[in-house]
Amino acid sequence: MAVLPIRPTPFFANKNQAFWNLQLAGWGGTAMLRAMSAVANGQPIDALVIIVIATITGFSLSLILAVIYGALMNRRPLVMWSATAMVLAVAVGVFAFIDSWVLQLTRPSNDGGFVRLFLGLYSYDLTLLGAWSALYYAINYFLQVEAQADRLERLEAQATSAQLAMLRYQLNPHFLFNTLNSISTLVLLKQTETANAMLTRLSSFLRHTLVTQPGGKVTVAQEVETLKLYLDIERMRFEDRLRTEFRIEPEAAKAQLPSMLLQPLVENAIKYGVSPMEEGAEINVSAQVVGPRLRVIVSDTGPGMASNTIIEGLPAVRPTHARRDSTGVGLANIRDRLAQAYGEEHRFEIRSPETGGFSVLIELPFEADEARAPFIAAPAKAPQIAATQKPAGAPPVHTLQPPQKAQPTT
Repeated sequence: MAVLPIRPTPFFANKNQAFWNLQLAGWGGTAMLRAMSAVANGQPIDALVIIVIATITGFSLSLILAVIYGALMNRRPLVMWSATAMVLAVAVGVFAFIDSWVLQLTRPSNDGGFVRLFLGLYSYDLTLLGAWSALYYAINYFLQVEAQADRLERLEAQATSAQLAMLRYQLNPHFLFNTLNSISTLVLLKQTETANAMLTRLSSFLRHTLVTQPGGKVTVAQEVETLKLYLDIERMRFEDRLRTEFRIEPEAAKAQLPSMLLQPLVENAIKYGVSPMEEGAEINVSAQVVGPRLRVIVSDTGPGMASNTIIEGLPAVRPTHARRDSTGVGLANIRDRLAQAYGEEHRFEIRSPETGGFSVLIELPFEADEARAPFIAAPAKAPQIAATQKPAGAPPVHTLQPPQKAQPTT
């Protein structure tokens, strides 16, 4: 069955059109109710003419009141309400005068005189225009509150986006410093071919980071491809000492998460898990869907960290002064990004058992992205690092960083 492409729009999206719709509906409904009442009470046909004239008069006076009330909306409350009361009293007087005059013309035998008729109609017309005035102010104040709420929401969204972008921009200098330092060492060791290959892979990695919008979200599949680009760079330094394993469920591969969220965790694992151990370590990245949530775990088989470096009551937070050579960007940055993006709807835990190893568990609300295709990277092939490439007496490439005893935040 075909579905018409109808998209509902808010009633007050066009304020001018909404005003005229309410005017016609309100005064038309009033005229219809009065006409039905006149017919039910057996009044003569000329009563319908009086009702039409009264409706046109009220409709015209309400247009004038709308212009005046619009000018009074931004005044001080005392001035606005005082002027509103005076203008309303005058408008009701004009309304009642016209109604009385028309009624006297159509029914000259009406008892009581003009003044008595005027006073009787004044209360009725005051009810009509008073209700119209109250409704006018209520709707306009409602629209002002909605506009302020929308503006505040946009400002909060912009602030959150700026915060996420700032946190994201902290990652690139942090990563570039380590990589460029390694390339510089390779050049000093006369390993130009290896340095050139690392530069090529670095350019592929940075090209992908430029395509990804800061503060945006990517699928788990795209994030994994980014990690593989990064690991290709690091594997040129550590060779067989760096071992990786990815266990990504098909359903989890479609889930969305903040871009460049896992790269600092892998970098942290390499720096404090692989580098200090002569035999290296294995880094595992797993992602699975658990109920309505996405669970991602990044772990390594490195030496772990000392238990006395964890703040009591906050197992997911490491003190930034735990190591003098730590910049405090990695885990604290991820924690802040998750708090900005998901508030209380996320889980971030650090685990380091006494037997060794280190893992970070992240749980997020599951958000599938069916339309986005996974990013496929084609990194350049790196040449094998042979012993003949190193000058005599030069240390191995994978010993560029000194061993670290603990695994703090980066």
